[in-house]
Amino acid sequence: MKKVLVVDDEESIVILLSYNLEKNGYEVITAHDGKEGYDLAMSQSFDFIILDLMLPSMDGMDICKRLRQEKIKTPILMLTAKNDELEKIIGLELGADDYMTKPFSPREVLARMKAILRRTGNLQNSDSSDETAEQVALENEVIKEEKVEIGEIIIFPDLYEVQVRGEVIDITPKEFELLLYMAKRANRILSREQLLNAIWNFDYAGETRIVDVHISHLREKIEEDTKKPQYIKTVRGFGYKFEESK
Repeated sequence: MKKVLVVDDEESIVILLSYNLEKNGYEVITAHDGKEGYDLAMSQSFDFIILDLMLPSMDGMDICKRLRQEKIKTPILMLTAKNDELEKIIGLELGADDYMTKPFSPREVLARMKAILRRTGNLQNSDSSDETAEQVALENEVIKEEKVEIGEIIIFPDLYEVQVRGEVIDITPKEFELLLYMAKRANRILSREQLLNAIWNFDYAGETRIVDVHISHLREKIEEDTKKPQYIKTVRGFGYKFEESK
């Protein structure tokens, strides 16, 4: 049974989410303020976190940032009453995996959760108590994905690690997914819409600024000269291309 942490100061939201999550087979732990939620996330292992943006004592942005700094990779779905693109970009850049604006449908929350878990399932600390011996055996037989190496960049998909010029870099989950996706399609022109759909799924149609922000941060981490990038090239009027300069 997957374990979900719900952090929201609105009692009605907590009750609504808890009821629907438990009905769909999730174990639910709740917190009503930011400090309590952060302490729970640091002291227990969760498969998923639903996190409100505006919270007493510590806001959702700060919680998300601190958890990612502590290398906690549990998927985070951020909730907010605001409908502002900048808030979305900041939340995603800090490491949130998805973003929903209140009011929302519990069915949509569940759909978003399942989509995120499908994309990041291999990164979670799952509770093995509900796995059968057959499932564990099958997992042990899975051949791990080979590293992706282009120029001085080496990506290790199974370790969720990136080395640049021999050193491991600090990278957020979304930056990692974006870099890996582009590296696997090296020398192909990729539109912003294509990258948006592949990495952020169906959530942010038309909000391609999110892609640009992540590309900018990736360049800061992998390029020696961000003004003359060696790897991530801009294709004006269309998108980006990942390549190694000759």
